[in-house]
Amino acid sequence: MADLPGTVRIVEVGPRDGLQNEQKPVHTDVKIEFIERLSAAGLTTIETTSFVRPDWIPQLADAEAVMRGLRRRRGVSYPVLVPNEKGMQRALAAEADEVAVFTAASETFNQKNTNAGIDESLNRFQSIATLAKEHGVRMRGYISCVLGCPYEGDVAVAKVTDVAGKLDALGCYEISLGDTIGAGTPGAARTMLETVAHRVPMERLAVHFHDTRGQALANIYACLQAGVSVVDASVSGLGGCPYAGGATGNVATEDLVYMLEGLGIETGVSLPDLLDAGAFISEALERQPASKLGRIPRK
Repeated sequence: MADLPGTVRIVEVGPRDGLQNEQKPVHTDVKIEFIERLSAAGLTTIETTSFVRPDWIPQLADAEAVMRGLRRRRGVSYPVLVPNEKGMQRALAAEADEVAVFTAASETFNQKNTNAGIDESLNRFQSIATLAKEHGVRMRGYISCVLGCPYEGDVAVAKVTDVAGKLDALGCYEISLGDTIGAGTPGAARTMLETVAHRVPMERLAVHFHDTRGQALANIYACLQAGVSVVDASVSGLGGCPYAGGATGNVATEDLVYMLEGLGIETGVSLPDLLDAGAFISEALERQPASKLGRIPRK
């Protein structure tokens, strides 16, 4: 279709964003095999873990062990989340090839999520950006609550644009716009994206939708029409915002790939192998896949 991109790069966030709030401990070896199954399926950007304090996110306390045990595939990037300079130092010691920093477009959400205001969190990223540049490590930025906040309600697009511009100035090669509580609808999502694109070029933007209200794929389609070509997703629909009442997980990578293939958009991802990866991690978590496609019996 003329108004859609020919290819889409999927940023798989399941191993980090998807698993971080799981209560059942996931063994390091399981995480490593999960990541390797995702890379074997053709995903080229796989968010691997987070170098936060282990007492903050116990599920990801094995970040070094995961990075050490991973057999890295050529052509695949394994970004890790870092909250501050100490986390960045740990990531560099683990030979991370890409890092991600995170803030929000809502002051209240950022305070509750990171114990810092938006400006304070951006200031923290200065040292991370300096180290990233010195070591030749790419830095990606996340903005939460771009279409609504569980505490403040509606979030002004001007605020999203301002934060995106500041992350761009810090040196983020790409900025992911996250509908953290799944409040967005297609029209609002496209308007937000197009407005931000006046400040940061569309080719440096990505979208990240949660499916709380069943709007994620529709929102992605609207954003594809606006020109975005990078989409975050989580296999088996893993994840969710612990601060949002009733929040389900991220949009499922399987369901996204199925839609994109139906639109004639190339992803480089093998859907059968992706479904196998989703089944693998769902079995490890002792539950059914949350994706629509993952629940259909396979021959």
